[in-house]
Amino acid sequence: MKHTDIIPLEKAKTLHGAFYQRQLRSPDDTAYVQYDRIRGEWISHSWKNTAEVVGQWQQALGRESLETGDRVAIMLKNCWEWVLFDQAALGLGLVTVPLFPNDRPDNIAYILEDSDAKLLFLETDEQWISLQPVADRLQKLRRIVSLESVEEQFGLPIVSLSDWLSEGSFELITQDVDPDSLATIVYTSGTTGKSKGVMLSHRNILWNAEAGLKMIDVFPDDISLSFLPLSHTLERTVGYYLMILSGATVTYARSIAELADDLVEVKPTILISVPRIFERVYAKIQEKLEHDSGVARFLFNKAVEVGLCRFNYTQGRSDWHYSLLFWPLLEKIVARKVQAKLGGRLRFAISGGAALSVDVAQLFIGLGIPIQQGYGLTESSPIISVNALEDNIPESIGKPLPGVEIMVGDDDELLTRSPSVMLGYWKNNAGTAAIIDEEGWLHTGDQVRIVDDHIYITGRIKEIIVMANGEKISPADMEMAIAMESLIDQVIVIGEKRPYLSALVVPNLEKLKELAKSMKLNTEADELTNNEKLHEKILSLIHNRLRSFPGYAEIRRIGIIKEAWSIENGMMTPTLKLKRSLVLDKYNQLVDRLYSGH
Repeated sequence: MKHTDIIPLEKAKTLHGAFYQRQLRSPDDTAYVQYDRIRGEWISHSWKNTAEVVGQWQQALGRESLETGDRVAIMLKNCWEWVLFDQAALGLGLVTVPLFPNDRPDNIAYILEDSDAKLLFLETDEQWISLQPVADRLQKLRRIVSLESVEEQFGLPIVSLSDWLSEGSFELITQDVDPDSLATIVYTSGTTGKSKGVMLSHRNILWNAEAGLKMIDVFPDDISLSFLPLSHTLERTVGYYLMILSGATVTYARSIAELADDLVEVKPTILISVPRIFERVYAKIQEKLEHDSGVARFLFNKAVEVGLCRFNYTQGRSDWHYSLLFWPLLEKIVARKVQAKLGGRLRFAISGGAALSVDVAQLFIGLGIPIQQGYGLTESSPIISVNALEDNIPESIGKPLPGVEIMVGDDDELLTRSPSVMLGYWKNNAGTAAIIDEEGWLHTGDQVRIVDDHIYITGRIKEIIVMANGEKISPADMEMAIAMESLIDQVIVIGEKRPYLSALVVPNLEKLKELAKSMKLNTEADELTNNEKLHEKILSLIHNRLRSFPGYAEIRRIGIIKEAWSIENGMMTPTLKLKRSLVLDKYNQLVDRLYSGH
């Protein structure tokens, strides 16, 4: 029987304290694995080796005249260096600010300005060049460090990592940091179009990770394949800090494009993902089945059916059935082939950040791939609930973590209270007061029902779009900004559970005809709604209106609608509020076309 090796919260105290304790307890165990493209091989790093390099990085940070509590920003894809910088900063009492490496330059500049970041750690020369349009907004940075060498400095204090670091070996520095002090500011989409800075303490995150380990065991010999961005709080808490507490190994995927190969090569036992990854595999399976023989389709569907029967039996939710006798054969000829595409050794896969389709979950579970759906918010560090391995209901978001209080408030809203609820929003007391009440309850905005302690999402109080990658978007804010364009009279932003955002647009027909005429296009109404060049022009106008929004708040495609939404045709209320669901129902075929092929 395998045993866990969990570092208790009282021993770790801080995020860096957990790392410090782990390198003492498991110095020679493999901590991180990363692919070296130059050498063409996977490189392993022990906890001891990682700690020694962190000490070297701390010496470099120490020369930057930074004070306890100063903010330093990280803009890297998932990699060992992300951990090195984060741990070096946390050990010195600094506050890390994660950035999405492919975010828009103006949003990156906004976050750096708002957080008063003193130092930025980025990855490539290409990234650096992309920031030049906002170079005038980076003047407050005392230092910019690039993982790769850059060709031009553009008058800013940038240095390559190799030039920044000192030669030699250095002791790991661990300052006496208050566990309740600010550890990180994570910027998430806000209701005003600008990102909000979620302030999380060391205790917030560590408590959440430890509570998660009380729901699902993680062992020192587990391997997690990390591909969900570390700027995403789910990956950071569960795929990074929780792995330190448990002593598991983290292997960094080469890229999303190479993920299928990495899964087969690395053979992880743990995956942390958003639904989109599982949906892609599901879509490929369905596509293959369409071309398979009738016998192959029958066997596949029978394997899923019997597998689900077996799952419900082992979960204690159904009686034994004679069909279970066929499972060993069906597993051998069907299920193991799919399991092998995910490495063949998965103990469990956590899906969070957005709702996972029940059909997708049941297919994988039926084929012996246990997916546990969870739920949380960045503001709760992030996990609020998760399904346990032995009590997994795919339709639900699981049970609350041990120590997490939940309550159903007005309008069936889920409220939560625990030590993992954020300190508040950075420089935004009004925003904090709007989401955390005087009794400490965090208002999630999600409507729920609770059955046998399992939580089921039933809707959202505010219309918030949750995309397939887990990003949350306030459509009302975007729609307001887009409607400022004189060419557009009405607009609805769509993208729930979709890979990107689209919009249904009701244009000002007169202005649309003028634009078409200036572009030497046919001004007939039918031609106007379907002309690709006109669509591209309107998209460019929309993009200009959304410049202040985060990079993921981008409209990729539009559908042009000739008929205005009004009280008369039932699309608006007497108070001129749009009946969103009715509009989407009426134009559901157009919406489907906007996502055709994706």
